[in-house]
Amino acid sequence: MSLEGLSSVQAAARLAAEGPNRLPAAERRGTAALAADVLREPMLLLLLAAAGLYLAVGDLHEALVLAASIVVVVAITVLQERKAERALEALRELASPRALVVRDGELTRIAGAEVVRGDLVVLGEGGRVPADARLAPGAGVELDESLLTGESLPVAKRAGEAVFSGTLVVRGQGRAQVFATGAKSELGRIGVSLAALEPGKTSLELETARIVKLVALFAIGLSLAMAAAHFVLRGDWIASLLAGLTLAMAILPEEFPVILAVFLALGAWRISRRGVLTRRMPALEMLGAATVLCVDKTGTLTENRMRVLDTPQAAIDVAALACELDPHDPMDRAIVDAAGAQVVQFRKDARLEKTYPLTDRFLAVCQAWRLPQGALHVAVKGAPETVLPLCGDPVGASLDDARAAAARGMRVLAVAEAVSDGEPLADPAGYPLRFVGFVKLADPLRPSVPDAVAQCRGAGIRVVMITGDFPGTALRIAADAGIDVSGGALTGRDIAALEEAALAQAVRGVSVFARVRPEQKLRLVQAYRAAGEVVAMTGDGVNDAPALKAAHIGIAMGRRGTDVARESAHLVLLEDDFGSIVDTVRLGRRIYDNIRNAMRYIISVHVPTAGMSFLPLAIGGPLFLFPVHVVFLEFVIDPACTLVYEAEKTDAHVMRRPPRDPREPLFNLNMLGVSLALGASMLAAVLAAYAWALYSGRSPGETRAVAFAAIVFANIALLFATRSRERSAAAMLREPNAALWWITAGALGALLASIYVEPVAGLFRFEPISAADLGLAAAAGLLGVAWYELRKLLRRRRPG
Repeated sequence: MSLEGLSSVQAAARLAAEGPNRLPAAERRGTAALAADVLREPMLLLLLAAAGLYLAVGDLHEALVLAASIVVVVAITVLQERKAERALEALRELASPRALVVRDGELTRIAGAEVVRGDLVVLGEGGRVPADARLAPGAGVELDESLLTGESLPVAKRAGEAVFSGTLVVRGQGRAQVFATGAKSELGRIGVSLAALEPGKTSLELETARIVKLVALFAIGLSLAMAAAHFVLRGDWIASLLAGLTLAMAILPEEFPVILAVFLALGAWRISRRGVLTRRMPALEMLGAATVLCVDKTGTLTENRMRVLDTPQAAIDVAALACELDPHDPMDRAIVDAAGAQVVQFRKDARLEKTYPLTDRFLAVCQAWRLPQGALHVAVKGAPETVLPLCGDPVGASLDDARAAAARGMRVLAVAEAVSDGEPLADPAGYPLRFVGFVKLADPLRPSVPDAVAQCRGAGIRVVMITGDFPGTALRIAADAGIDVSGGALTGRDIAALEEAALAQAVRGVSVFARVRPEQKLRLVQAYRAAGEVVAMTGDGVNDAPALKAAHIGIAMGRRGTDVARESAHLVLLEDDFGSIVDTVRLGRRIYDNIRNAMRYIISVHVPTAGMSFLPLAIGGPLFLFPVHVVFLEFVIDPACTLVYEAEKTDAHVMRRPPRDPREPLFNLNMLGVSLALGASMLAAVLAAYAWALYSGRSPGETRAVAFAAIVFANIALLFATRSRERSAAAMLREPNAALWWITAGALGALLASIYVEPVAGLFRFEPISAADLGLAAAAGLLGVAWYELRKLLRRRRPG
């Protein structure tokens, strides 16, 4: 077995010849299947029915126009679906497991799909095996193979034995040479496919589906009543059916699910551009509701680049013998890099016989080396409060030194050694340890952290730091970051001593937790939840997975995080930066605000369309809306509610307001009330323009043109007014939104063509109107939403 790995050229050739390291995927749906799915949508079914009715009465022209509109809608939807599929494929590539391999003699982290046969992969605790491989000499791991066998107990593997793709390393480390990838791996032969997993519905999707069903039932009942009333009053059953279909098309809010699909998918894409991968869509809904943000210190608040400071060389050398042989931890790497040349020679001459890992009872790492002469050399590094009592040195004075260094923001490790004869002891505390000194390390705070913490504080989000570090170090770093330290620090020992109710009370006043074991994070999450908080929690290790799952928003570290942590989380930070979390919260609030504004627009815009479908019948005027008119309006509404609102920038005050209540429904009474009031005022304005044209002697064609122009102008005015619930439409004009101007220009251009271009006007049953009449229609449309702008102005001037 080669321990040098492949060259980049060899790897590229094998990747081209044997294909990527992927499992068999579900077949992509064809264009015909996509089109068939679109044609099953209620709006398209109504259009098909209307086209069929026109054919039945011999109106081929109208039937062809509706058929053409159906083709356009299907084409646009299929293109959007294909675009969404490409975006999701890109996100899946981003989310695929990463692998650490030896390429060109150097360690390189690559996408799991790029692993090829012959690659030398580096395995470590918490990572998944990227392909079927055989362990190299010196390697020893324990694997969770439950994915393949269903057996929950770890399986020990040694050099020369095979490890399989998808299994999880729960203990140990080493290297392994790949012998099978993709479909040829054991996992591939079983036929496991991630594509077969269907994500569940989010709460927003469930709420929206419920609203759509209720409105659809209402629309069916009202459209049947409309058809019956038309037949009784005017006869002509074909016209009556068309009137009923038009009303159903005007009422049905088929845009709701489209808005959610587009906003959440594009929101996940936008967040990924900020270095955050969305694994579970509900996280996007919850981001704006987070009240507590629990973060690690090392690598999240700090730069995760440890440096050894002000430490005797003897202490560094002994500490290096208590580090892993091939360390990945930044602290261990810093110690090994600072060790002298004699440590390298010692490791060559001696044999590592036993490792005592960190435990709750023993907050230190101990390694026993067998010397060539036969004696054991024991090296220990860890928490001063654990190591110093095991030594004969004056504990009190030494602890004072450690506390003083910790108060300056340093990470302090106590180092001890012993020489022993015979076999390794079961308990490392039994060795005759001698205190060697302290290793002092510094990990500087990221420059962006204080500002990001201040933004969280302004947004009503409490930042809590959880670390395994010394309390003094934790408090100093927290204070420098701007985290509240008035409540002092609660240690892991304190957490263990508290009952659940007492812990839930204690966490209300504490924002710094030190000497915390990863498994204690779960208790902290549960305590904050019991205290009524909405919790976001970061984590990177195997033991962090339960806490990440229990949090409302679990956030895994992408660079230093384990695969099991990433798979348990809702979000993954591709760069382990606290600023990315704050950016994500801001984007999450933006997404929710924009969804809410788009929903408000949709509810409001359907009211005048539905109302003008039956009110002309009630007042004895000519019918105003036909299917072709509703199609025209839908070509304005559909792109407006998705492209315009989704592209809206983050409100300047979004991070200066408290988190939203997660129990508050999207369609609450206030939102529905304001939306319906907007729709009612638009309906009143359009009806007034219609009545004026009707009773001033305008012809039916002119009356329709005036009223239709009024409803188009009202739609455009509503679009500008509902871009923000706080800022005026005039102020929002300074915010660039290309989609808004393209849709406005397109709608106005199409309106003018429908009124003044003869063949098009004939389709809409319009006759040309004067510039004054067109101006009156525009004024009516603007007046229909003017009160909403006045309401925003009064709310801004209200004291307090």
